[in-house]
Amino acid sequence: MIIEEIDPEPDRPDLVKTPERVAKMYEEIFSGAFQDPNKTLQVLLTEQHDEIVIVKDIPIFSMCEHHMLPFYGRAHVGYIPKNNRITGLSKLARVVDVFSKRLQVQERLTASIANLIMYRLKPYGVIVVIEAEHLCMIMRGVKKPGSYTITSAVRGVFKENEKTRAEALSLIMAGRPFKY
Repeated sequence: MIIEEIDPEPDRPDLVKTPERVAKMYEEIFSGAFQDPNKTLQVLLTEQHDEIVIVKDIPIFSMCEHHMLPFYGRAHVGYIPKNNRITGLSKLARVVDVFSKRLQVQERLTASIANLIMYRLKPYGVIVVIEAEHLCMIMRGVKKPGSYTITSAVRGVFKENEKTRAEALSLIMAGRPFKY
């Protein structure tokens, strides 16, 4: 129906298989809607570590639920383990993937990741920072290419203790080029 509305020749040969291709693409990019993020984050009880753990620069690709246009960028996820409750580093990236592969807003994406890690790992604290470009701001509306949206969610000690939060943010920013 969309093709019929936006193309003067919706029956041309190059468009015949487009609906099928779009359906397959949607199945892939919205696959997180059909996954239980709780099953993604496994708890390991084997290491005695109570210092900050951060996985940074996790690529994210998501779809804005307001305009169904992509937003993309990087997620930085950190936590401080408590009572030997750690997880595999790749599991943190998988949590980001599950939540980002849904119709989404960046604010909810950031909070959902932090809330799940806090719930499943029961750490001293969690910090999630997401930086993203939104095509709905770049190619339509205000048309501001190069603008980034930064959201954060802090839980536990990262919210309560300014020094701990500052340490985590400095680790996230370490080695990054300065941008205007």
